[in-house]
Amino acid sequence: MGHQLAYRAAADGKRPVSKISDASGIFARARRPALAAVAFFVATLAGTSGHAESGPFAGLEGTWSGGGSVTLDDGSSERIRCRATYRVSGPTMAMSLTCASDAYKFNLAADVQAEGSAVSGSWSESSRNVSGSLQGRGGGGNFQVLASAPGFNADISLHTSGRKQAVSIRADSQFRGANIALSR
Repeated sequence: MGHQLAYRAAADGKRPVSKISDASGIFARARRPALAAVAFFVATLAGTSGHAESGPFAGLEGTWSGGGSVTLDDGSSERIRCRATYRVSGPTMAMSLTCASDAYKFNLAADVQAEGSAVSGSWSESSRNVSGSLQGRGGGGNFQVLASAPGFNADISLHTSGRKQAVSIRADSQFRGANIALSR
């Protein structure tokens, strides 16, 4: 029987095919989309593993970088490059934000605790040796916070959407503000 298949295939100009090889070919063709679906699912999970945590700081974990501008107390504006790192553990988050231009630099660090949509904590800016408290509201990647210290107040707004983040700081002294766009 195998010889007849080979003979017919040779006469038709094709390779011999048996029912077993037909079945394995069908299985191979059916397996490719299944493997592609599994690969897509695994890639999706791997791409969102940083977002898998729940709580008010979900989606912030990791390192972000980008740039923006800072407006100084004399009204002048400078371009800055920034890097932010967020370490999330349930309802707590440690954050560091370092930004610099040719003539200006700030290093902001904060430890934040959430209770529902209320956030509070402490912050420090090491290059000017200033520290204080912060409080505000937020969740789901959007936060409005007031950072306070003796003689200093700043409104900080943070908006996260996917792999992009916008940080806006408006202060009443030292510098007037900063607008920063980050991504990862």
